[in-house]
Amino acid sequence: MWAFTSWPLPMAFLGLREAAPMTTLRPLPIGDERITTDDEIVVASPFDGHEVGRVPLCGPAEVDQAVKAAIAARTESPLPQWRRAEVLDTAARLLAERIEHFARIIAEEAAKPIKTARVEAKRAVSTFTFAAAVARDLAGEVVPMEASDVGEGKLAFTLRVPIGVVGAISPFNFPLNLVAHKVAPAIAAGCPMVLKPASQTPFSALALAEMLLDECGLPAGHLNVVTGGGATVGNAIVDHDDIAMITFTGSPEVGWGIKAQAPRKKIGLELGNNAPVILEGDADYSTAAQKISVAGFSHAGQSCISTQRVYVHESIVDAFLAELVPLVEALKVGDPLNEDTDVSALISGAERDRVKSWVDEAVAAGAELATGGEVRDGVMTPTILTNVAPDMKVCALEVFGPVIGVQTYRDVNDALRLANETRYGLQAAIFTNHLPTALRAVRSLDFGGVLVNEVPTFRADQMPYGGLRDSGNTREGPRYAVDEMTESRLVIFQE
Repeated sequence: MWAFTSWPLPMAFLGLREAAPMTTLRPLPIGDERITTDDEIVVASPFDGHEVGRVPLCGPAEVDQAVKAAIAARTESPLPQWRRAEVLDTAARLLAERIEHFARIIAEEAAKPIKTARVEAKRAVSTFTFAAAVARDLAGEVVPMEASDVGEGKLAFTLRVPIGVVGAISPFNFPLNLVAHKVAPAIAAGCPMVLKPASQTPFSALALAEMLLDECGLPAGHLNVVTGGGATVGNAIVDHDDIAMITFTGSPEVGWGIKAQAPRKKIGLELGNNAPVILEGDADYSTAAQKISVAGFSHAGQSCISTQRVYVHESIVDAFLAELVPLVEALKVGDPLNEDTDVSALISGAERDRVKSWVDEAVAAGAELATGGEVRDGVMTPTILTNVAPDMKVCALEVFGPVIGVQTYRDVNDALRLANETRYGLQAAIFTNHLPTALRAVRSLDFGGVLVNEVPTFRADQMPYGGLRDSGNTREGPRYAVDEMTESRLVIFQE
């Protein structure tokens, strides 16, 4: 049923870990070539350290080759809108047929539990489907020139034209769908792309690129992949004069550094968060507990909108914790390829140790462990802290681990103030059955998205997704990303 590319899958991708590691160097699509380099990156499983595969270690020369291929594609084989839509439709169809294939790649390289990886793969289908729709109806507008006397006798309209070559730098935590959120809009906009996937998780991006180029009709050069470090490949993309736009998902420190480094480029940043949720006294705390038990710990909390700060009205905190703690303790920790696993390893041992140290530091400062707080077989256990304070790292910063902190409040205005006291501003939420309180929260919470009776971890791939302050400066979702990747060109005819 699957039309695989010629590069063989590691046996581990098929769940056969007892096989010898796959050491063949995976070539990269750049222009009409599949290139390798003399040096390589060994990709290891975050869960047990076995070798997943190897990719070339690129440098500025490969980036320049990729940019030149992208420029040639733009000038020699530009895609009309119907062709872009056709490519995206085909990609959505093939992805839908290969959910299990892509899910296993994600689980292997990112240690994302297989059932969660399947959800990511299904979401990538949606991302391509919505991008195809945008490609079909991408249009400008008529300008009413005769609304002023100087415009009499003139006809004017705007076109949406590709901004140029787009450089994309994607993170490890959603190695397929966050790549799709960059690649699919670029195709819809007609922009060739140079993509640098995260070095820890390059294989999902490579499998997607090969499918697009080999099976979906995307001409060579419209998607070029380079693998390597941020200091070399990342900087070469940011600094290249012929790249018109950078789209970056990652840490605020790196993101704002990119913007400062390339002030004349368009820079789209989707960065971090420490997502808050408020539970009012009239909230359905049982439903909230069920949702938070997933939203705070899915992919071990490694999501920009992982629920992290939980503000609970003092009148329901005991009942809420009585519901939440058993749900979290029931989460299965272990091998990402096991069907019943809910939480697996963080992306690296260093990240695991950092998260553990933040939890220990909070406990030393007065926070209490309701559950978790341990490392078991190399995996950080799902952790609930109570009696946390705003200045603790687990509250003030983005944990990016399987940790939530619970704090009580008496007046909703205090909860809204605490939620807003953050350097971040991606998404926030409130649970309440009182409409005036919900409306007050919608107007008061200073975030890119505010959710009512839903966790801040919710995302549908067609919605405008992005934040304020250290959470970024753009909105993703195919329609909104295409707006960023195109420019408005005014056309005027004189009768």
